[in-house]
Amino acid sequence: MTITNMIAIPGAKAPIGSPNAHLDQLERAQSYPRSWFLDEVPKHLCTIDPFLLDRHPVTNAAFTQFVEDSGYETEAEQRGFGLVYGERFWEERRGACWSAPTGPGSDLTGSERHPVVHIARADAEAYCQWAGKRLPTEVEWEYAAHGSRWQPWPWGSHFDPALVNCVGEEAGDLKEWHKWWSRQSAHRPSTTPVGTFSPAGDSPFGLADMAGNVAEWVADTYQLYDPKIQCDPILRMAQGRYGVLRGGGWMNLRWQVRTSERIACDPAYSTWAIGFRCAADIDVFADRPDVPS
Repeated sequence: MTITNMIAIPGAKAPIGSPNAHLDQLERAQSYPRSWFLDEVPKHLCTIDPFLLDRHPVTNAAFTQFVEDSGYETEAEQRGFGLVYGERFWEERRGACWSAPTGPGSDLTGSERHPVVHIARADAEAYCQWAGKRLPTEVEWEYAAHGSRWQPWPWGSHFDPALVNCVGEEAGDLKEWHKWWSRQSAHRPSTTPVGTFSPAGDSPFGLADMAGNVAEWVADTYQLYDPKIQCDPILRMAQGRYGVLRGGGWMNLRWQVRTSERIACDPAYSTWAIGFRCAADIDVFADRPDVPS
């Protein structure tokens, strides 16, 4: 295992999930149904053992090495198409995959330090196994994103579009988002090199890109924190069937890149905005001098 660029996250009893007062504020400010966010409550304490987490999402350069060493073929490559944002919404584009992010004619030239995309959960798990690592749990990911005290964004309590690669404040709701997207025809937004917004946009532990850039797979199967909560019916149906994405991506709104935002997602789903980062158990390396402290 290579632990270069991994950060040691200390064990703690940390808050997970959003306070009700935050959901009140979100509902007032964004005019979105509260039921969309009720899978973030109740806020609760979780005991988390020390672990290692990649400072950045896995890059195109790192994934290229994995594919060259293993001959691995991603799920998007096997099915022959990837999901790319088009004029209106996600569209199936033949040939789009991790090495051709927007389809035929695109490649990774100049994007070696960008996060790899078009990654299904099985692709992420295969890379982790090759690297001798694993996906972080959902609790580990959230704790690493906001630290031992809850805050809605990795850097603090107030959204700052200068600290994150996402739609941000240019589009306040879904209707405005589509207007914003239609205005980007001359220069479509996309991923940025990992660490572009460091250190100001980092989490309290010094982790980069925990908000925006790419949404990241975690190891868990999606479950509600409180099975009795009256959240959106779609979220209830996702329990036990879907995986979980965290952090939001470059095409998400500011409320989708919060530390406690949970995105239930079919494990086979992969798009131009989905990637991952790796975790590892720290006790395996307790006696190694190169483990960061």
